[in-house]
Amino acid sequence: MTDLSLNIPDTGKPRVVVVGGGFGGLYTVKKLKRQGFQVVLFDKRNYHTFQPLLYQVSTAGLQPDSIVGPLRTIYHGYPDGHFRMVRILSVDPARNTVHTIAGDLRYDYLVISNGMKSNFFGNDNFRQFTLPVKSIPDALNLRSHIMQLFERAVMTSDPELLERIMTIVIVGAGPTGVETAGALSELRKYVLPKDYPNLDFSRMKIYVIEGLDRVLPPMSPASSARAHKDLERMGVEVRLNTFVSNYDGDILTFKNGETLRTATVVWSAGVMGDVIDGIPREWVERGRILTDRNCRAIGSSNIFAIGDVAMMKTDKYPKGHPGVAQPAIQMGKYVGKQLKDIHAGKAVPGFEYFDKGTLATIGRGKAVADLLGDKLHLGGRIAWYIWLFVHITYLISFRNRILVLANWWWNFWTYDKGNRLIIRPYILKNDPVGQEVAEADVED
Repeated sequence: MTDLSLNIPDTGKPRVVVVGGGFGGLYTVKKLKRQGFQVVLFDKRNYHTFQPLLYQVSTAGLQPDSIVGPLRTIYHGYPDGHFRMVRILSVDPARNTVHTIAGDLRYDYLVISNGMKSNFFGNDNFRQFTLPVKSIPDALNLRSHIMQLFERAVMTSDPELLERIMTIVIVGAGPTGVETAGALSELRKYVLPKDYPNLDFSRMKIYVIEGLDRVLPPMSPASSARAHKDLERMGVEVRLNTFVSNYDGDILTFKNGETLRTATVVWSAGVMGDVIDGIPREWVERGRILTDRNCRAIGSSNIFAIGDVAMMKTDKYPKGHPGVAQPAIQMGKYVGKQLKDIHAGKAVPGFEYFDKGTLATIGRGKAVADLLGDKLHLGGRIAWYIWLFVHITYLISFRNRILVLANWWWNFWTYDKGNRLIIRPYILKNDPVGQEVAEADVED
């Protein structure tokens, strides 16, 4: 790998380095077009992921290419724009330099927008044996794992193993946890019984575990209560005020001493900012980079943090803005629009977040919505239609919108999710369930 080089041309323009091709980075780069900067985007993958729909990939509702788009397309017709698929190893704020495996690059301005990573709270077993849903590889791992389990289930006569296979636990009742539970419930009701007629899916159990006193804690109590009721009507068992302490790939242990045998634990219990090495500790609080009202890291004059990795404290958001797509999008647009004036030394207005609302779907015709700054609470089919419209609107390309609409239309009328393919087998460490499937694939 020593022959690698970033090959970024020298320039007389101020250079902006953007780290992360998520919502924040994407909209920053778009807004900086033709503003007199050289704009370099780094990401460890060459595509943007529409993360709000990852759970549908993991539950066989969508194919991964429906919710991703190549990052290089944003540079079509872009003067002096460059993308490199490389991981940032560290940053040196004193020398205005980022370090990568392919070499170093100096910057005039650095925009950090690399988002969040799963927070396992220091438990290595959670890291090894649970399944997060934070990326396309994560979603494909979960999909393959679930499908392998049922392929194994039809070949076992061991009642204890069968019960373990048909028990799925989701830790965390935020939007990802609730939406995953709802999608699995519909899979259990409409799809899996047709694929596996010899299995009794009334024995399939889906649990949602939440440490707080309600599901969807970021949403209003009214929306939380409705979502909770919808989940229970769909046969999902919700356990509130419950904490997990360990999972070894077989037995999930709760802090109250109870245990549950399961082959699948989906981890949506927490996230933390993916802070780059080299950022001073005093700039960071609770895993996020502290910023001023211009999205600039406190302690720096030329480093900006936006989206999930940023913590901008305001009177309305004393703990920072919510870790969802809209703050990242709006911060990206803000930095991209204001950076030219900041470079010129002009005073710019502070960032103001416009809360367009929060949405979560539980299943077909079931969703909740907090709109107009939490003044309007909707549920049921109308909230579901709003959820559909918003998610289609923010997909990265027209092609993605067509693919997702086609899949949703097919699923709606046929009650059939057509993406139940084990393209690449996945086996959790120390988990023998489905091992034969993976070994057979390797032998081929």
